[in-house]
Amino acid sequence: MNRQPYGSPPRWWPPKLSPHWVTLSRRWRHRQLRNDQQLVDIKSKGLKHLRDAVTAGHGVLIAPNHSAHYDSAALYAAADEIDQPLYFMTAWQVFAMSSRFERWAMQRLGCFSIDRESTDKTAFKQAVAILKEEPHPLVIFPEGDIYHTTDRVTPFREGAAAIALSAAKGDRPIVVIPCAIRFQYVDDPTEQLHELLTRLEERLYLRPLPASSLQSRIHRFAEAALALKELDYLGRTSQGRLRDRVNTLIETVLTQLESRHGLRSAGRTPPERVKDLRRKVIAQLELATNGNGDQRRYQQLQQDMEDIFFVMQCFSYPGDYLSAEPSIERLAETADKFEEDVLGVDVPTVRGRRKVQIAFGEPIPVVRTAGGRGQTTDLTDQMQQSVQHLLSETAPAAPPNVPQNG
Repeated sequence: MNRQPYGSPPRWWPPKLSPHWVTLSRRWRHRQLRNDQQLVDIKSKGLKHLRDAVTAGHGVLIAPNHSAHYDSAALYAAADEIDQPLYFMTAWQVFAMSSRFERWAMQRLGCFSIDRESTDKTAFKQAVAILKEEPHPLVIFPEGDIYHTTDRVTPFREGAAAIALSAAKGDRPIVVIPCAIRFQYVDDPTEQLHELLTRLEERLYLRPLPASSLQSRIHRFAEAALALKELDYLGRTSQGRLRDRVNTLIETVLTQLESRHGLRSAGRTPPERVKDLRRKVIAQLELATNGNGDQRRYQQLQQDMEDIFFVMQCFSYPGDYLSAEPSIERLAETADKFEEDVLGVDVPTVRGRRKVQIAFGEPIPVVRTAGGRGQTTDLTDQMQQSVQHLLSETAPAAPPNVPQNG
C-alpha cells in the first residue's frame, strides 16, 4: 500500500467540472493509459444502464471496486464512449501530492477532495449536492483504499451508502450503479515477476530460487516476511495457515493500540477500527506538534501511526487469494503489493500489455425509509454483493494457464 501524509488537510479542493475539458483531454488521457500503464484494450459492458439513468434525470452514484491505481482513468475512458463527464470523490492526499497543473486538471475532470480520516462535512455536502442537483454522475470507491485484488472486493465502507441515502431525502430519484473493473494481462509477465521475486528475496537475505514456481516463491517470501513481523510484534514466530497468522497479528496490534488510546472495537472491521485510531492519533500528534506534548510521547504517536499503517498492509493480503485460484493476475497482484510494501515504490512496475473490462450493473433504487443506520448497512451490503457479482460475471471462462517454473 502507498504511504500517504496523514493529518489535517491543508485545504479543501472543490470540483470544477468542465465538460469541455473532459472532451479536450480525452486523447491525452487515453494515451497516458496506453503509454504509462500499457492498457491496450478497454471494453465496456452495460453502459446502457448508466446512459438511461442519466437521461431519465436521476441522481447517479457509480460504485466501483478499487483494485488498481488507474481505476479512475480506466472508468473515465469507458464513460467517454457515451460522452459522459463524471465527478470523483478523491482523497485529499492525492491533491496534496500532485503538481499545480495536475490539481487544476483533476478539478476540471470533476475531482474534489475528502478527508477520509474525519467526518468531512464539506465533502459530504458536496457529494449530496451533486446527486441531488447535478446532471453528471458521482463516482465513489466504497472500498476506500487500493487493495490489488481485481477478482474480489474488500468490505465496502458505509460512507457511499450514507451519501446516497441523504440525497434521497429530496424529490429527485437516486440510484446506485454498481461497477466492476477487471484487469487482465495480454502479455505473459512471468519472467519479469521472477526477476522481482529475486530482488525481494535478496532484500530479506533469502537465497533466490528462480527455478521454483512463482506461486511457491511468493508463498515462501510471504512466510519469511510474516515471520519477521511476528518476531517484531509478538516476540516469536507462529504456526498454522498464513491467513490465520495474519489475522492474529492484525488483532494483536489493533487491540494493543486501542487499549493505549482508550478505544473499543465492538466487533467492527479492521478498516473501521483503523479509521477511529488514526483520527485519534492524528489529533494527539497535532497537539504534540504545537508544543503540547513531550518528545517521548510524540515519538510514541509516530510509532502508533506506523503500526496502524502496518495493520492496513496486512489487511490488504487475503490469505486465500492465491490458494483459491493462482491465476497469473493474482500472482502478479500479490507481487505488486510486495513491491510497494517491501521495496517502497509508489506504483508497481508495468510488466506487460494489459486489457480492462468495465461492467455497469442494473441500477439500485435508493429509497429512504425509517430504517436508520440499518438501512445504510443494508444498502452497503447490496452494493458490495452487486459489484462482486459483476466481477464474477466478467471472470475468464477458464483460469489462464499459470507457468509453474521459470
